[in-house]
Amino acid sequence: MTGHRDAARLSIEDVSVDIAGRRIIDQVAFSAQSNMVGLVGPNGSGKSTLLRTVYRMLRPAAGRVVADGHDVWTIPARQAARVTAALVQDSPADLELTVADCVATGRLPHGRLLMGDPADDSRIVRRAMAAAGVTEFADRDVSTLSGGERQRVQLARALAQQPQILVLDEPTNHLDIHHQLQLLALVRTLSVTTLVTLHDLNLAAAYCDQVAMLEHGRVVAFGPPAEVFTPHRLRRVFAVHASTLTNPLTGRLQLAYADDEAATAESDRKRQGKDL
Repeated sequence: MTGHRDAARLSIEDVSVDIAGRRIIDQVAFSAQSNMVGLVGPNGSGKSTLLRTVYRMLRPAAGRVVADGHDVWTIPARQAARVTAALVQDSPADLELTVADCVATGRLPHGRLLMGDPADDSRIVRRAMAAAGVTEFADRDVSTLSGGERQRVQLARALAQQPQILVLDEPTNHLDIHHQLQLLALVRTLSVTTLVTLHDLNLAAAYCDQVAMLEHGRVVAFGPPAEVFTPHRLRRVFAVHASTLTNPLTGRLQLAYADDEAATAESDRKRQGKDL
């Protein structure tokens, strides 16, 4: 898909966002220096809001989003769309189109559907569908697919856009575990800078090169997963007891959690066992 390109650099520079007079994002700053960067945080921490500033759906009150060397809010929308593609939650787009036609709309920012080389566009669309695993649905209407299948169609459309930066908002929603792992493994192979929000911290730990953890609209940690997902920080930010492990099947970081009640019960059980 985009493997012929070098990974583009994405910088979030002191971005603040206000909605209805309330500050939702407060001076967030980090630079994506790797292929896959995860955004994690509790509900309401501002993850999706921050993503919207990257793909030009929500203008920041202050700060800049710099993609491939350009402030995304100072360049023409078509140019920005050629640099950044987004897969957002519960996208209702193009339900009346066939899958092939829906994926082909990813070529619109390049002005290629009515001009240029149709064979080249068709090749790009076919490769995007194959990469996302939706080739078998090419002639079906998007409206006839399951939620997870539609999610993969939207990913194919984003890939057909041939972006340098890919923004994914909870892309594993509606997917079974096999397709969750398959999708994230695919994204890791792309030579693009990917910014992805994930609720599942184990998926973020396993697949992201870097992680930005948000709390109340601020970045409280940024770096490799092993440095960000410490038991103390997970306790403070997510209010869970946590332990870090190594997945015996993959060798990757894995997290184990328990809520206060379960952790207290286990602690009492172990203490009682020692007293016997």
